[in-house]
Amino acid sequence: MKERETCIHASAVVMRGAELDAGVTVGPYTVIGPRVRVGRDTWIGPHAVVEGNTVLGKSNRVFQFASVGAIPQDLKYRGEDSSLTIGDRNTIREFATLNPGTEGGGMVTRVGNGNLLMVYSHVAHDCQIGDHTILANGASLGGHVTLEDHVVVGALVGVHQFVRVGESAFLGAGAMVSMDVPPYCRAVGDRAHLYGLNVPGLKRRGFSPSVISELRRGYRTLFLSGLPLREAVRRIRENGGLQSPEMRRLVAFAEGAPRGVCRPRRRGPTEDAEHML
Repeated sequence: MKERETCIHASAVVMRGAELDAGVTVGPYTVIGPRVRVGRDTWIGPHAVVEGNTVLGKSNRVFQFASVGAIPQDLKYRGEDSSLTIGDRNTIREFATLNPGTEGGGMVTRVGNGNLLMVYSHVAHDCQIGDHTILANGASLGGHVTLEDHVVVGALVGVHQFVRVGESAFLGAGAMVSMDVPPYCRAVGDRAHLYGLNVPGLKRRGFSPSVISELRRGYRTLFLSGLPLREAVRRIRENGGLQSPEMRRLVAFAEGAPRGVCRPRRRGPTEDAEHML
């Protein structure tokens, strides 16, 4: 099969030193910095800016007015040679902003594969984003945030620096998230609290009914029993509640939450039932 040619609009500025693979398209008035590397078949729309020590993988789509690789919004940044690494098949929509790392956070911001970053979303310095996540319109990640695979961040959500959000978690629109959110769970509100498992997301991913039932039981013990976390984990282990890798992942995440983990907002039996939806 014939390779697609690289296509750079006459009004675009691609600085000397930039590396563009086969099939890359650069739209009108876009600026590509001298240390940028762009992978095969990536499309960068008009008026976008890609700069810094930035690597874009294959088949990405960067829409107009996006800012990719500008220096961190961190007063501690002193010009260190940090980087931004973006994988394959990501979609970065209008006015989204992504910053490289800093010396205080490992020097690199990473975005995995197949992610969707909607309009005005923000990925701050030293964030670590997995695969197949969604950041809805206006979602903002503070520095050093970790999103595991398949996380959905709703519109206008703010995630505090250093927070971890576990695999397949769902953050409801407008949530202000200041503590870690365990895998497979939903978190809503200001300040965010847990609101049950993310059952619709788990079903979409093909989780079996037995695994979902085990996660329900584990969630109830960890977060609705009123037990201290250490005692809740001990009870789960004694009752043989760590059969699936997913349940083991949930427990390990809760045990290893240095900022503390989000908890439900307790109001009574009725809300406890709602938490399990």
